[in-house]
Amino acid sequence: MESTPKAKILLVDDEPSILSVLSTLLKAEKYSVVAALGGEKAKECLAAEEFELMLSDIRMSPINGMELLKIAHEQYPGMSVIMLTAYGSVETAIEALKLGAFDYITKPFKVDELLITVQRALEYNKAVNENAELKAQLGTRYHLQNIVAESPAMQHVCEMIKRVGPTDTTILIYGESGTGKELVARAIHVCSRRAEKNFVAVNCAALPEPLLESEMFGHAKGSFTGALSDKEGLFETASGGTIFLDEIGAMPLSIQGKLLRVLQEKEIRRVGSNENISINARVLAATNTKLETLMTEGKFREDLYYRLSVIPIEIKPLRERVEDILPIVYHFLQAETSAGATPPTIDLDVSAIMEAYPWPGNVRELENAIKHAVTFAKDGKITKAVLPPKIAATPVKKTPTQTTADSTDGNKCKSLKAFLRSKEKEYLQQVLSKTSGDKSRAADALKISLATLYRKLPEKTE
Repeated sequence: MESTPKAKILLVDDEPSILSVLSTLLKAEKYSVVAALGGEKAKECLAAEEFELMLSDIRMSPINGMELLKIAHEQYPGMSVIMLTAYGSVETAIEALKLGAFDYITKPFKVDELLITVQRALEYNKAVNENAELKAQLGTRYHLQNIVAESPAMQHVCEMIKRVGPTDTTILIYGESGTGKELVARAIHVCSRRAEKNFVAVNCAALPEPLLESEMFGHAKGSFTGALSDKEGLFETASGGTIFLDEIGAMPLSIQGKLLRVLQEKEIRRVGSNENISINARVLAATNTKLETLMTEGKFREDLYYRLSVIPIEIKPLRERVEDILPIVYHFLQAETSAGATPPTIDLDVSAIMEAYPWPGNVRELENAIKHAVTFAKDGKITKAVLPPKIAATPVKKTPTQTTADSTDGNKCKSLKAFLRSKEKEYLQQVLSKTSGDKSRAADALKISLATLYRKLPEKTE
């Protein structure tokens, strides 16, 4: 079985014999090679497809190598270029480097020197491009306390966090399991005047009633078997800071009444004690079920509900904010990458699968999927093969980028979609060139989201 070509290279020379030799050498190294006889043919190739490296002779006519170098950098600023010249003067070399060439090689060239220079150019190109992509991928419009928010829904959540953070208002956070309710609660705490104090999280669904009461309010020595000493409750631990009551809907009714008293009186009473203890903890609560429904079923106190939901914040499920998916993917890829290492890249079809999958487990499921993929990834690339099976099986609708020219006309005609896509690609490259490859700035200029820009960019050949 043949290995996948390592990179796509455009060869340009007006001597067929040179093109033949270079093609043979580079194909033997498993590179994908396109040979262009002269500058005019090379210009057509650059307009038709994207390359990772161009090797071009300097002395050609009517379009010489220097002119072709300028054209190449205008269309693909991130592509490396190596110049070939039989006139290896210092002046020629310096001029080529000033115009942005990676290096130059004199004819007749040594095979080892040529292959090493090609390898260095591609490695440099990959490192620069991946660093720029990573900055753009993580440079979303909002990135608040690890909350990656590209969608309008999450941008609204971030704005709410900024507004309510500095207050002491009680907040109720709604959201399906795995949407990041605790992450939002922690961001509110960090944005508050209590940020230097404790943030204490309590999962109300994880503890049985007696233990939950003891954990929240503490207990006195001898109040029950095994209570060998006084114990401070989590409300006391959080005094001056924030206490986060997760899955508040699962809290037993008996404890709901005691919590209501805490919110009203700002004091707690330890289990088995008659002494009231003043506390100063801001209360944030979260639920994955509608408390209004629990109220009608008699499972949640109406008076407590209105005390908790002074300001409600709703986190939409991931399937309703597709714009956030790829930025979150890149965020987790960075988190799973060792310091100083390059995060894995992802195939275009993987991006499409990520956006098509409904994510019933939301961000938590997405994080686990990325950890799974990174564990089994090969050659620094996330492919469909390393995704969890049920995610990899997600059907994906074809996009305009997957539309090919009408097969009945061969290469003579393009479909309308393919033509429009090619024009869109040209314009995207122009805007990226003007922003020096800064994808975040380009997305702002185009008035589209960063995730949308990544979907529209052509897939790179590895």
